[in-house]
Amino acid sequence: MKLLFKISYLGTEYSGFQCQKNGNAIQNVLTEAAEKVFGFPCDVTGCSRTDAGVHALGFCCTVAPKDGELDNWCSVPVGKIHRAFAQYLPSDISVIAAAEVSNDFHPRYASKGKEYVYKIWDGKYDDPFVAGRAYRHRRGVSDDGVRRMQKAAENLVGYKDFTSFMASGSKITDARRTVLYANVERATDGMICFTVAADGFLYNMVRIMAGTLLDCAHGKYEPEDINRMIESKNRNSAGFTAAPEGLYLSRVFYEEEIEWKCD
Repeated sequence: MKLLFKISYLGTEYSGFQCQKNGNAIQNVLTEAAEKVFGFPCDVTGCSRTDAGVHALGFCCTVAPKDGELDNWCSVPVGKIHRAFAQYLPSDISVIAAAEVSNDFHPRYASKGKEYVYKIWDGKYDDPFVAGRAYRHRRGVSDDGVRRMQKAAENLVGYKDFTSFMASGSKITDARRTVLYANVERATDGMICFTVAADGFLYNMVRIMAGTLLDCAHGKYEPEDINRMIESKNRNSAGFTAAPEGLYLSRVFYEEEIEWKCD
């Protein structure tokens, strides 16, 4: 068997999830902690890559022995994995649940989709408690602006070619994805939250969407212009790329039901 972890982390101090030669990555920290918990080297495989500064609420990754048998290797009760890892992880990374999965389970290829949340703080003052955890947008967004963002987000839903919402220079040749839902709302704490789920995401796709929606809020684009942007298949037709600190990988969807444990 393999173990599947659900983890949350603040990405502010990290170069992303995936191991980097010249950077401190979440994967490096988890790999080191796994060896301390289990007593031997382990492979840690993530459900996706996240950019430097991006956060996660429900990132998924598998953990298994680097060499050797995959049977009866875990000496810690699955429901107590989070406790075992807590003593070896920094305060900005946490294992929040774990589950047993089959030997051939891959957290990326078994995924049928993901949900991201992009947080925008447009308050009149700088809030030190959201610094680095939301995009600081100093130009306030009116109630009508939030409504315009929501109307624009609705035009993102469906099976479409999202080349216009992919970072220039990306090597992806097929930019067709299915956006399952896309919503914008102002939370009770004043934060503007853009939530989007899809069967797959392109490089910087959510951040470009968020920047474009903000441009719609202020009248640079009309909500209906989203359709024109998509049809153009041209990155220059869409809005700016919003900063990484507002982005959170919120959920990962799998075909099979995962029996998460956290005792």
